[in-house]
Amino acid sequence: MRARVAVLDDYQNVALTSADWSPVTALADVTVFNDHVADADALVTRLGPFDVVFVMRERTPLPRNIIERLPRLRMIASTGPFNASIDMTAAADAGIHVGTTGGSVASTIELTWALILGASRHLVAERNAIAEGRWQTTVGRELDRRVLGVLGLGRIGARVARIGAAFGMDVVAWSTNMTPDAAAEAGARYLPRDEFFAAADVLTVHLKLGDRSRGLIGATELNAMKPTALLVNTSRGPIVDEAALIAALRAGTIAGAALDVFDTEPLPADHPLRTLDNVLATPHLGYVADRPYRIFFGDAVAAIAEWLEQNPTTEAD
Repeated sequence: MRARVAVLDDYQNVALTSADWSPVTALADVTVFNDHVADADALVTRLGPFDVVFVMRERTPLPRNIIERLPRLRMIASTGPFNASIDMTAAADAGIHVGTTGGSVASTIELTWALILGASRHLVAERNAIAEGRWQTTVGRELDRRVLGVLGLGRIGARVARIGAAFGMDVVAWSTNMTPDAAAEAGARYLPRDEFFAAADVLTVHLKLGDRSRGLIGATELNAMKPTALLVNTSRGPIVDEAALIAALRAGTIAGAALDVFDTEPLPADHPLRTLDNVLATPHLGYVADRPYRIFFGDAVAAIAEWLEQNPTTEAD
């Protein structure tokens, strides 16, 4: 009996064209799903027949209450070097092998600056206006000599900071473990937490989601920001208290937000972040680019094929 492989959440229907799947299809039947299933029971029903599940982080979470209901599942392949939405302990307890891939941060860095520039110069509004026959409807904000606040100076944040300096911005930084020396290495000035939120004209988030970062930006931090400030998040939605952010945007506590990540993805059709005039929203596109996809799918194919070769499916299974 051939193994069965499920590819989840292939929204753009590009999984099978982003890599050579022949090493996998020689050993298994591959089924690609282009839609997203959020309901736990429906997801278990969908995944029940499969030996291998390939997930694009973090589109479909695989917590313990899902994993324990999939007795046939023997391998999970996930894009990226880690996936916080997979319960690794539950997978290990069930004897499920989890394979990961390489990745690229360049596309997220580029999207961060696309959002900063697009929101600062109202590019979507102006594009729509010109399509409707209008001309010059907004006044943009120049970034030169304004303050860029970078929350987190890891692989992405440090490069975002350097680009900000190239734009002539005064780059400041803060995170819970940051030191002045670490900030200086990235060309930024360290500011204490209270000063950091108050100083930023553009505040961009570059932290991993964890217990310490979840809800780190809430009503207190948003109220401390300038009413002219722009909040940018290409990291993870729950780092920002979503209800507090919506309230701040509606009240004009901050001028606007440019967001690529959300608490619930895909973003519900009736969600206010889809329609607020001072929000530039994109559908988690940070890693959705040609080079990262080639790495993701190519590495995943290799990992799945290697596992299938070492763990052949038999009728007894």
